[in-house]
Amino acid sequence: MSSVPAGWYKDPADPSTQRYWDGDGWVGKAIPADAVPPDGPPPPEEPEPVVEPTPAVPETAAAPAYQQPGQPALPPGPPPGWAPQPPPPPGWQPPPGMQPPPGWQQPGSQPPPGWQPHPGAYPMHAYGYPVPEVRPHGMALAGLGQRLVARIIDILAVLLLNVVVNGYFVYLYLQDFTPIFRDYYDKVMAGETNPVIQQATPRMSTLSVAIVMIATLLWLLYEAPAISGSGQTLGKRLMRIKVVGIEKPGQIGFARAFTRWARLGMWTLFWWCGIGMLVQLLFALSPLFDPRLRQAWHDKAAGTVVVAVPAGAFPTVDAATRGDQPGGQ
Repeated sequence: MSSVPAGWYKDPADPSTQRYWDGDGWVGKAIPADAVPPDGPPPPEEPEPVVEPTPAVPETAAAPAYQQPGQPALPPGPPPGWAPQPPPPPGWQPPPGMQPPPGWQQPGSQPPPGWQPHPGAYPMHAYGYPVPEVRPHGMALAGLGQRLVARIIDILAVLLLNVVVNGYFVYLYLQDFTPIFRDYYDKVMAGETNPVIQQATPRMSTLSVAIVMIATLLWLLYEAPAISGSGQTLGKRLMRIKVVGIEKPGQIGFARAFTRWARLGMWTLFWWCGIGMLVQLLFALSPLFDPRLRQAWHDKAAGTVVVAVPAGAFPTVDAATRGDQPGGQ
């Protein structure tokens, strides 16, 4: 039983007519859409007299178009007198009284009740088509796990450089810091409620600044030249990933490599107040905020992207021209 009440409605099959809907289906003959319908259903239809069909007279077939030997057959043309229907003017709307009955929907416009997409289907965008995976210059994006392990390896490598270069300055700093710590510890163990900490020596202040600046410089010298030339540090080389420009897969140059490092590495100068480490942690997690290209904030600043480079793999498509999106998106 339909939910549409009985009455005269616009005939969906012929917008220029209207018919009577009795709740289950259309009854009676159609009348013009602008005519005043009678009250209630139309009178019953009288049976039409049977008319013998007239045998059709075969028409003379039109001469086929010329076709060279070996060419595929041409499709049949439109019937005589046929002309394409012109499109409606911009902003055209059907006149009042020509809309379909209340509750009517275009067949096939809605999925059946209870329909759900396949769990393994591709992600869909607003127009319902699958979104292809972005592959800059034909290479897959580096995985987040690969990038994390590569960064840990690079941190250990820079730490080793600091042990070699900065170790002597750290030793001098600990020589002045150890008596201060022992004095504070003895006061706490003696039961003093508010033990006074001795002030840092002038050499400690100088050494703390020098240690942080040397650590920052060592990180710069370790990462920027390597990314500028090959796009790979030691960690990225071991994890088979590399940094490339969005517009081309070649070397990105020192200026862009420095820009990429500076957004992350310069915060090392603010380790003394704790802000530097917090900001660097957010930069390290920033690829999670870009599921399409997995660009970290320092990648966005330099216009770079990190891709996976399996052994023996080469780009499968030409580099995108300036202004194109990577992967043809």
